[in-house]
Amino acid sequence: MRIASVLTSIVVAGFIATGAAAAAATATTTTAPATTTMAPMKKAAPAMTPQQTAISKQCSALADAKKLHGKARAKFRADCKKNGGKAS
Repeated sequence: MRIASVLTSIVVAGFIATGAAAAAATATTTTAPATTTMAPMKKAAPAMTPQQTAISKQCSALADAKKLHGKARAKFRADCKKNGGKAS
């Protein structure tokens, strides 16, 4: 009986050691270096001039007055800004 419990303990210890070694080897091989996983940085958008800001605000006010929302608002504002702040 004593030999069986010793052999069982050795087998269990062997499985634990093998599992820990396999987990350590798997973890180190599956992670990629940080340099390859970083997304490229985007360039910052140029700042708007005061005139462009005023046109944008006016177009937003016109869209608010018409109670536009979503895609309709975005389309209206794009057309308005192309016309220099005047509704089309």
